[in-house]
Amino acid sequence: MTRTDVRNETDDPGPSGYAAARLRLLTEEARSGPPRRAALAELTDDWLAGLFTAGARGLRGVSLVAVGGYGRGELSPRSDLDLLLLHDGSDPGAVAALADRLWYPVWDLGLALDHSVRTPAEARKTAGEDLKVQLGLLDARHLAGDLGFTTGLRTAVLADWRNQAPKRLPELRELCADRAERQGELRYLLEPDLKEARGGLRDATALRAVAASWLADAPREGLTDARRRLLDVRDALHLATGRATDRLALQEQDQVAAELDLLDADTLLRQVYEAARVISYASDVTWREVGRVLRSRAVRPRLRAMLGGGKPVAERSPLAEGVVEQDGEVVLARAARPERDPVLPLRAAAAAAQAGLPLSLHAVRHMAATARPLPTPWPAEAREQLVTLLGSGRPTVEVWEALEAEGLVSRILPDWERVRCRPQRNAVHVWTVDRHLIETAVRASALARHVSRPDLLLVAALLHDIGKGWPGDHSVAGEIIAKDVAARIGFDHAEVGVISALVRHHLLLIETATRRDLDDPATVRSVAKAVGTQSTLELLHALTEADALATGPAAWSSWRGSLVADLVRRVAAVLAGDTPDEPEPAAATAEQERLAVEAFRTGGPVLALRARTEPVTDEEPPGGPQPLGVELLIAVPDQPGVLPAVAGVLAVHRLTVRTAELRALRLPGDVDDGSVLLLNWRVAAEYGSLPQATRLRADLVRALDGSLDIAGRLAERDAAYPRRRGWTAPPARVTVAPAASHHATVIEVRAQDAPGLLHRIGTALEKAAVRVRSMHVSTLGSNAVDAFYVTTGTGAPLPEQDAASTARALEETLRG
Repeated sequence: MTRTDVRNETDDPGPSGYAAARLRLLTEEARSGPPRRAALAELTDDWLAGLFTAGARGLRGVSLVAVGGYGRGELSPRSDLDLLLLHDGSDPGAVAALADRLWYPVWDLGLALDHSVRTPAEARKTAGEDLKVQLGLLDARHLAGDLGFTTGLRTAVLADWRNQAPKRLPELRELCADRAERQGELRYLLEPDLKEARGGLRDATALRAVAASWLADAPREGLTDARRRLLDVRDALHLATGRATDRLALQEQDQVAAELDLLDADTLLRQVYEAARVISYASDVTWREVGRVLRSRAVRPRLRAMLGGGKPVAERSPLAEGVVEQDGEVVLARAARPERDPVLPLRAAAAAAQAGLPLSLHAVRHMAATARPLPTPWPAEAREQLVTLLGSGRPTVEVWEALEAEGLVSRILPDWERVRCRPQRNAVHVWTVDRHLIETAVRASALARHVSRPDLLLVAALLHDIGKGWPGDHSVAGEIIAKDVAARIGFDHAEVGVISALVRHHLLLIETATRRDLDDPATVRSVAKAVGTQSTLELLHALTEADALATGPAAWSSWRGSLVADLVRRVAAVLAGDTPDEPEPAAATAEQERLAVEAFRTGGPVLALRARTEPVTDEEPPGGPQPLGVELLIAVPDQPGVLPAVAGVLAVHRLTVRTAELRALRLPGDVDDGSVLLLNWRVAAEYGSLPQATRLRADLVRALDGSLDIAGRLAERDAAYPRRRGWTAPPARVTVAPAASHHATVIEVRAQDAPGLLHRIGTALEKAAVRVRSMHVSTLGSNAVDAFYVTTGTGAPLPEQDAASTARALEETLRG
């Protein structure tokens, strides 16, 4: 659309001409990004100027001003129009009539409008009282009317901002911090708010305001491109949804990616995260500089008096060779020569992390521009400095991000590029892959005193998910990459073998402990065989805990930790030469015998419901509703359908199963068919309230005799269960774990968690005519990972062909 086209279609100040031209512009596939935003702003300028001219004939001392995003000329398809009608106060009635001539056509088109009518004095007063108003006026742009009027206001507002900067900038920083606390970090969110989250468009605008104060300036490199990328994504989001939204929801990401000609939603998220990282880092550097300038202003008069009026000289304290501290930052010494010292970037980073200080932006950029690459293999000092950096705890994160912002991490570790800003579409994970790796190293640093080789632990923590940038099993791919990286870093052959083994088996302990029968000798022997040595087991235990803690609240708990510790103890015994005995059936407790006798005598189910002494927080995030832990013991005469009946009743009563054990108990003097099933469950109330034992038993009786329609009740709940619009859960996957047990066949189920899932699984296993000996239930976020130990009717493992067919049938049931 040409300028002439715009003028022709907007000659009529009414909304119809503008609406037609606007629609044409937004549907032009050839124009997008900054050109479309600028063209939309220009089109809107002409239309509003026409409305103003038609309504302001004979009226003086009035101008129409665009502020905020519209003032910057950045109009997305559904952006608000931020307008200020500026007047001299001489004719309020005429100004009010003009305002109506301007606002009503905008509203008639359904456009969002943020408007105000003020004199220059009122505008400055309001800006002085409301920081958000002042920020909007910093981008004031003349649209129509008295140009001098607008220019005068803009000049005055900028002067006010610069004069008040020592007071207003800390206020702005606090505003940004509060918003970040509410909205989170854009670069880690699966459904980020492009505007409000930290690293988003609001922060980019705040950086412009800081620059306008003349007190400090943001790092310019990459910032304009990052801001443009977020605006492009918001444009595509507006067009895809038809709404004025800044939230990049999961169900819209594929469509937005297609609008931007990107490969898929992951590519879209990665570009968003990259942009957010640039803005976040620029914000950190800028606010640090603002603080430094304000501090220096506060102490300068006193220092000048002490020095007789001379200029104060900043102290420089040595930290390491070529590295000093100056004014609260780590900078390079004057004699440092990065072009001759390839270890200097790692040495400076390690010194900064150890001191808990930020790396100077100038120092990082100077090293990125001039430092020589490290030789292969690395010299011993480089390896030691990397380990020191990784072992420095929480300060490692900020220092690592400074290196990453200038490309030094990918230069030191080229394999890092594939995991950088890579999203993890799993609700359990709270970080991108690269940040998760650094978080794991931070967590591992707290466990360094528990292992004999903390250097191997820290490097394995950094590399354990490095394979997620490659197709296939990330543990297998990661093992190959870790071997290469560890050798390049300079570890010897044996150390390389340990690091690669830790990467290969970093999920072994947690998965085995939560999904396998630890009383089965085959389970313990298989782990011992994979681990190989006591020292590797020690390292793997620490890595397992660090990895889980760095994943998110749902991945670790005292209960999971105790299971892993129990497994490690058993494996350590095998590695020490002990042979695990075949497990003897545990003797029934007095309470179990009492319940079994009662169930046998009455011919029906008997149960005991006992609340734990403290809330269970195994799977719940901090601050969320904490379910009450319940021990549930059920005795019922052995009969078909017990597992699906119990699971169904628990689901109907909104009880979430944590663990479950099933065993048959034969009482002394019983007849041959007089066995009793004992089910020992640990459950949690979904909404914190416990059901009555009498109601549970009554429903269980009805479920066993078929008078309670569990499937129907659960179907009603399923129909009311909230679902994401346009989102489909991945299909369930059922596998047989080979050689996992000598006593049973282990069938593992991975599926989307939902009410009644365990009931459906139990029903399918009943139809397959197999007996469930025990099961291990694990729920991580929205994903259920359950392992079932099943046998034939005689108590033997299933034949291989039967096991495979049972798994297929169960998978078909869950996918149906």
